[in-house]
Amino acid sequence: MSALIIFGLLIVLMLTGMPISISLGLTVLTFLFTMTEVPIEAVALKLFTGIEKFEIMAIPFFILAGNFLTHGGVARRMINFASSMVGHWHGGLGLAGVVACALFAAVSGSSPATVVAIGSILLPAMVKQGFPDRFGAGVITTSGALGILIPPSIVMVMYSVATNTSVGQLFMAGVIPGLMLATFLGLTTWWRARKFGYPRLPKASAAQRLKAFRESMWGLFLIVVVIGGIYTGVFTPTEAAAMSAVYAFIVAVFIYKDLSLKQLPKVLLDSAAMSAMLLYIITNAVLFSFLMTSEGIPQAMASWLIDAGLGPIAFLLVVNILLLLAGNVMEPSSIVLILAPILFPVAVQLGIDPVHFGILIVVNMEVGMCHPPVGLNLYVASGITKMGITELTIAVWPWLLTMLVFLGLVTYVPAISLWLPRTLGMM
Repeated sequence: MSALIIFGLLIVLMLTGMPISISLGLTVLTFLFTMTEVPIEAVALKLFTGIEKFEIMAIPFFILAGNFLTHGGVARRMINFASSMVGHWHGGLGLAGVVACALFAAVSGSSPATVVAIGSILLPAMVKQGFPDRFGAGVITTSGALGILIPPSIVMVMYSVATNTSVGQLFMAGVIPGLMLATFLGLTTWWRARKFGYPRLPKASAAQRLKAFRESMWGLFLIVVVIGGIYTGVFTPTEAAAMSAVYAFIVAVFIYKDLSLKQLPKVLLDSAAMSAMLLYIITNAVLFSFLMTSEGIPQAMASWLIDAGLGPIAFLLVVNILLLLAGNVMEPSSIVLILAPILFPVAVQLGIDPVHFGILIVVNMEVGMCHPPVGLNLYVASGITKMGITELTIAVWPWLLTMLVFLGLVTYVPAISLWLPRTLGMM
């Protein structure tokens, strides 16, 4: 009964058009002060202790690093490097877009940032070379989703905060699924380009490839700094985020010199605004999680599902359907922070590995970012291409279908997610 009241109130508030963060906070306060004896001091204390976790500090740092790189010419150099390597294959610039998105994802941690950085440069070039608008938009919208699967990932940090799972293990677990999905999206791009006879670039010489690599080297080295630093134990994921922000600042301002000191206040302000928005959502989601736990809702749900005889296979199918439906009405941060604390105890009781479960949730979030009505990547791509959401939805379907097939693989083959962290001795 408590669960029905809580979720009913949350849905009603969201339907009024109220921001999700405020809907969460109001739901919690209304229920606590009318249906329970919880003192107001406990609520205030939970608001502050909820965002005291060291891991949360990684979020503003990764956002800042991503903004420095977006404004600092790193994306353009990565596109040039990717084009020199795969541009001579069918759909050359499209394939370069997939590779460039994968590379940029490995330094930014955000899908919308990846779509903006790569799409704003590559899409006009693809149209100029003779690619249809829809083809380019489909490639970049879906490949941009790699931003939250290939580590570092802001969504993985949020899952870690919601479930107390190791961020380092999640980052390493995301490497192979990220590379696999990039390969699948690349194959879809190549197949469609070959089928419809889309243009190819001339094959780059060894000297041109070396030159492109040298120019993009400073941006690519950030991947080594973040992933290598975490794996070797030199620093924690949060410290890696701080290092990446400092490194990205030095590369953008002093090495590439694409970001002037005059632009710096705007980049800092934009990063602060986005960080504040996410931290506010986290704060209210932590309150919501506290309410759910105090009412015993996750535990009751776990008992009910296990008593109903729902095994791991059926449970994971239900989770996928639930997350894909949630992706229709909410953005990834909110979904992870609301649903992960509820579904996580059930997964653990059914013997599902927490890290595998985290990667499954992240892949679901990727799919949600690429379909209407609230797919963030669609809106970002719409702003770049000036295409309507309906037209974009039609454009992304071949790649979206590929992502759904990949979701099925990740769901039922845990080794895809768990092999690397286990091989590295992290689990």
